[in-house]
Amino acid sequence: MAQTKNLIWLVCFFLIGCGSSEKKYNQKPADTKAQTQEEAKPSGFKDLVPAVFTIDTYDNKRLLETGMGFFISEDIALTRFSFFETGNRAVIKPFDENQTYEVTGFIGVDRINDLILLKVEGLKKNPVTLNDAILKDNDKTTFFDKPQGNMVPLHDGKVLNYSNMLGTRLYRVTNQMRSKSTGSPMFDTEKNCIGLAFIQVADYETQTFVTPAVFITDLLKKAGNVRPLSELQNQDTDNNSAANSKIKGLVIETDLGNISIRLFNSTPRYRDNFIKLARENYYDGLLIHRVIKGFGIQSGAADTRYSEPDDVVGWKGPGYTLPAHFVPGLYHKRGAVGSPRKPDTENVRLRSDGSQFYIVTGRIYTDNELNTLEKEINHKFTDEQRNTYKTIGGAPHLDGTYSVFGEVTNGLELADQISLVDVKSDFRPKKDIRVKKIRILE
Repeated sequence: MAQTKNLIWLVCFFLIGCGSSEKKYNQKPADTKAQTQEEAKPSGFKDLVPAVFTIDTYDNKRLLETGMGFFISEDIALTRFSFFETGNRAVIKPFDENQTYEVTGFIGVDRINDLILLKVEGLKKNPVTLNDAILKDNDKTTFFDKPQGNMVPLHDGKVLNYSNMLGTRLYRVTNQMRSKSTGSPMFDTEKNCIGLAFIQVADYETQTFVTPAVFITDLLKKAGNVRPLSELQNQDTDNNSAANSKIKGLVIETDLGNISIRLFNSTPRYRDNFIKLARENYYDGLLIHRVIKGFGIQSGAADTRYSEPDDVVGWKGPGYTLPAHFVPGLYHKRGAVGSPRKPDTENVRLRSDGSQFYIVTGRIYTDNELNTLEKEINHKFTDEQRNTYKTIGGAPHLDGTYSVFGEVTNGLELADQISLVDVKSDFRPKKDIRVKKIRILE
């Protein structure tokens, strides 16, 4: 009994780690303040004006977000993915035109770095030139606002540092900008674009960050066919869902080998969400960031892709959660794939993390242990479940409170191997193990 309680405590620590989140503050940047602007003047930046645009996103006719973006090739535009989290249409207005254009669709998404590639039918512009090289501290940086006649308002600054911040790798710069300038291109002294600029409250103050151009280039390499903006919503379209129900399985490719899984059609929202993120290459490069012997392994945290050995990880997801879905007959037997979540005290509806998942390696339980668990978690095990937990094993203490949405079909011995590696005090492996990619078996 003592052994069971100790395991429950460890597993709860393991599962709720994804729920610890970065601090949020009520402080909001003012659009009309903290704006350092040099005298507007004609410059070489005038040639770059046509590449930049303002963008408005909508939920049908309701305005959601206003920001900026820019062309990175003559027919591919870039802006912040977060502008589209609940939107289904967008309109852009180039700096050098009075005309507005409806966005046709998107061809690539990087949720971790908050980037989206857009297509606008019938519109082509001379693009900015991307600089993938990493700038040094104190290197000069510049962005510009919409021209005033023949004058281009420039805002100069410098690089403070380049490091892991906000769950990814970013520049922190001194350039001060308005919230509506989020999405602007930031330039070096050669007028090459070093990345996409945005503002965010961090360490109790509004700061300016830049998503490096190297991530933009990587996303451009993965661009696909034009897809409607409606596919960006948390719930996939009926057509996509029907196609997903026919998918044979997925292969999780790791540094140590492959684990094959299948997703249950009885949990369609979880199935569709996992497949959508896999198609977006969301899982590429993420750590298996928590393992517990006798329980399982966990991955899918967005803040692990660029994490350093001493970073606290497991708090960042895709920006949304999923409603709990408990299906009779789906339980935490050995090989089950489930979704972690925040603890009950912060999450009364038991909503699951939007991207993280765990694979149960488990252990075998006795009748006495199962009897004790039934009382502690207020959940009655069926005869089938009891027999499974006594012979094959699993994690019965999670039944009825954590959502199971898949199972391992091949490679469970690899999950066993990973669950036995040496870990730190937070259950993160001492030696990084990464998911290289998740491949879909059509």
